[in-house]
Amino acid sequence: MKIIRNLPGLYILFKDAKYANRNLKKIDNARESGDFEEERRLILDSTAVFGSMFMEHFKIDYNLHGEENIPDKGPVVIVANHQGYADIPALFAAFNKFQFGFIAKKELGKIPIYGPWMLRIRSIFMDRDDPRASLQTIREGIDYIKKGFSLVIFPEGTRAKSSKPGEFMKGSLKLATKAGVPIIPVTIDGTYRFFEDKGYMVKGTRFDVTVHKPVPTEGITREEEKFLADKIRDIIASALPRDLVVTDITESK
Repeated sequence: MKIIRNLPGLYILFKDAKYANRNLKKIDNARESGDFEEERRLILDSTAVFGSMFMEHFKIDYNLHGEENIPDKGPVVIVANHQGYADIPALFAAFNKFQFGFIAKKELGKIPIYGPWMLRIRSIFMDRDDPRASLQTIREGIDYIKKGFSLVIFPEGTRAKSSKPGEFMKGSLKLATKAGVPIIPVTIDGTYRFFEDKGYMVKGTRFDVTVHKPVPTEGITREEEKFLADKIRDIIASALPRDLVVTDITESK
């Protein structure tokens, strides 16, 4: 019954896929030729339009805060809380100046059409149960960053399905610190109501995306790195409903 009720939403997603996929061959050609600047441009052209169309077609009340904190170009590591599946188009709609891919769990790579598309936009799949594979993911991510590609990390590792943020996984920010690029903390709120809230039904709702000031990591000391995850989590939580996170933040320290 839920599938039937979600058919209109699935139809919209199917139609909007043309925006995400419109430059596929050109992206492949740019990658094969080593023209990373053109590859980034083409990826951005696809994802930014997809994010905008997603908000329009699902009638999302989309609110972007802190747009002045978005750099004109990457590479950077965007660190965001993870409320629901709609976090991805919410970020696409916010960041329309430079390309980015995702660090995602390996299971997503097995989804037909979606998995190959994630790889095409320079995402990396991580096996969180294999420490060696995780280190290889960090190395691959650093290589992407050196080539000018930006990446998104969801340090909670899974969807919170609410406004309350979960704990950040240990070592989740090593990609940024080892590459020495700025971290852009981003607070996402309301995306869980799009699908995960109240019965997994697609519905129009309000999204709030807050982009905070970049946090530099170049030259960071070991002591500073030790507390970096808590620092970024506190920044992200500062733009969430206070009554839901204040106790959680205090207890985590």
